[in-house]
Amino acid sequence: MSAPNGRFDDAITDFSRRLVDVDGVVKTVHAAGSGPAVVLMPEMPGISPDVLRLARWVRDAGFTVYVPSLFGVDGAYPTAEGGEEVVRRACVSAEFRAFAGGGTSPVTAWLRGLARQAHAECGGPGVGTIGLCFTGNFALTMAIEPAVIAPVVNHPSLPLDDPAGIEMSEEDARAVQERIARDGLKVLAYRFDDDRWCTGQRFAAYQALLGDAFDGRVLPGSSANTNPPPFFRNVVGSPHSVVTAHLVDEDGHPTLKARDEILAFLTERLSRSGRSESNCQDL
Repeated sequence: MSAPNGRFDDAITDFSRRLVDVDGVVKTVHAAGSGPAVVLMPEMPGISPDVLRLARWVRDAGFTVYVPSLFGVDGAYPTAEGGEEVVRRACVSAEFRAFAGGGTSPVTAWLRGLARQAHAECGGPGVGTIGLCFTGNFALTMAIEPAVIAPVVNHPSLPLDDPAGIEMSEEDARAVQERIARDGLKVLAYRFDDDRWCTGQRFAAYQALLGDAFDGRVLPGSSANTNPPPFFRNVVGSPHSVVTAHLVDEDGHPTLKARDEILAFLTERLSRSGRSESNCQDL
């Protein structure tokens, strides 16, 4: 499919397509690269060309990137009408907890299993996780799994109806705090200052939960791409997706700097210096 601005769907021909079974639940995962594992979760409304651009940057930085298909049409250009339908389906799905009071989304248990499998395949000190928008907080909840050592929480939007909330049960919140105390876990996070889906209240809640382990970075909304795909322009309606739809791919730009900071964080946390070598070969 082509768009008025000349953008096309992504055929994802440079990734291997796998069916991954975690406790009897099978999902499609697109994987590429070599080196330590990084699980990159899609934002609404799915694995868009912009999400895949980020995945390729992660791959090219020396990692094996795993992109699980959680909703939407893999590789599709995000239109307003199609995106709205994906959001509606996800909000009533048993796998997700989109609203306050629902606790942790059940799909994160499957994602932790994916992280365990990825670590077993790739070796190294552990696994990185990158969440985006609807999946933003999943990167943190996955850190209950000991293999996850480098969580990156990008503009987390859940719960949709509580700007000061965090999509996580009290039990899981305590488990994350225990990992911080025991293992020195660090959490990198990004948002735009005028994002209506990920507010300053939400980052304050993360700071209260995680303390000094939370590194929340805020970019000016004026730096966001002013011509994102229709879903982000017409449905999201504010600067939101720092390293995907609202990224400006120009040297020195704040959003490109954020991408570089994320890659540096993953490199530092997943360094193999003094640890076992990665087993993953090019996928």
